[in-house]
Formats: sequence, structure tokens, C-alpha cells
Amino acid sequence: MARHDFTTRRLYVDAPLALGARVDLDSGQTNYLRNVLRLPDGAEILAFNGRDGEWRAEISAEGRKSVALIPKELTRAQEPLPDLHYLFAPLKHARLDYMVQKAVEMGAGRLQPTLTRRTQAERINLDRMRANAVEAAEQCGVIALAEIAPAKRLEALIAEWEADRLLVFCDEDAPTGRPIDALRPLADARERRPLAVLIGPEGGFDAKERDMLLAMPQAMRLSLGPRILRADTAAVAALALVQAELGDWREG
Repeated sequence: MARHDFTTRRLYVDAPLALGARVDLDSGQTNYLRNVLRLPDGAEILAFNGRDGEWRAEISAEGRKSVALIPKELTRAQEPLPDLHYLFAPLKHARLDYMVQKAVEMGAGRLQPTLTRRTQAERINLDRMRANAVEAAEQCGVIALAEIAPAKRLEALIAEWEADRLLVFCDEDAPTGRPIDALRPLADARERRPLAVLIGPEGGFDAKERDMLLAMPQAMRLSLGPRILRADTAAVAALALVQAELGDWREG
């Protein structure tokens, strides 16, 4: 049996979910179910809120403009957020949308916009980031919604860094080699550590930032190979490598 049901539409709701409860939907969700998906009264969808698990719920319509969900069955117990933080220098518009969606798909539990000296887009729409995180979760069977953190400067994040959290920062100036080989000694360690991945701005870290990162005992820098990747591409590559060697893609 498949682990997830991908044949039934999924919807994020910001309301408690419990057997027999009634969840009134907002106008946008009502329009989506009734006019976009054209689901009739009594149809079933999967609903989640990031707290109460995933529920099979029945659509209950009251007129043309009022729709509610009635949870009928718990299909998956709530899963915790993955303990993987993704830190990134913000990008502009569509590329940031893509990056947020892919980070959620790749298992990031916290998305942290990080302002560096060469960051080009310092104005960040957190509501838009949340909307993209919700969309990715709805489409990919994720029920633990990633935390969207307010932007912070890199220096502030370094100053308050958790003592036991490993920071893998991708650096085009790092010695080129097999990134898996660089991560493997950490993967062979007995204890699995909390993780964070940092992708810098398209202009790269400046010398002072790189020195600050290299001075951190919890940090290691990683080359992503001989080609210079765009920041959104680097995000997918780095998260895949870290998840495969250090994260929840490993067996056991």
C-alpha cells in the first residue's frame, strides 16, 4: 500500500481538526473547491493544519458561497517538523517562490532568510513565502508545515548559533572535490546532529563573512562542484546532498 494518498486533493486549513468538527473555509478556499476543482457537496478531500495530522474530510456546502469541511477519519498522525534549517540570501520574486517550494519538498523544517553584504533583494514578503510553503506541502504530501522565520543578518545568526547544530555552508571558493566525500566523515559519526544549510548570495560571501563562518566550530564549507550554480539550483543540490548523507534520507 502506498504511504500517501496522492489521488485525493489536499488542503491546508488554519483551524483545529478533530472527528466530527466543522471547519469553515474562507472565500478563497471555497472558490478553489467549488469553482476551480468543481467538487460537489459530499465529496472528500484530505485536510491538514500542521498540528492535528491529516484527515479525510467531507465537503459540506451551505449555498453557493459557504463551504465547510467535516473531518471523518484520521489518515496520518501528525509528524514533527524535520530538524533541518535552510538559510538563504533572498532572491527576487519567482526565483524565491521556486526556492521556497523546493526547500519544503526537500525536507527543510525552518526557512531563514539571511541578509549578507552582497544580498541583492532585502525586502522579503513573508506572507508570500508562507503561501508557497503551503502550496508545496499540499502538493507533496507534507503535513508538518515549515516555519518561516523573519529575515536576519548573517552576523546576528552566527552570534546566536546553537552549540550542537552543524552548519553546512556552500562556498564557491571551497576546494573542489566530491561533496559526498566531504560529508561522509560527519555521516559516520555515532550521533546524528541537528542540521542547517546555508546558501549565500549570487555574488558569494565576502572575505569577512567567509572568515566568520570558517571560525565557527560547528561549520563546514562545501563545494558543489566545478560549475557555478544559481542560488535556487544550489539550494536543491545542497539539500539533496545533506539529506542523503546526514539527514532523514538515510536508512535507520
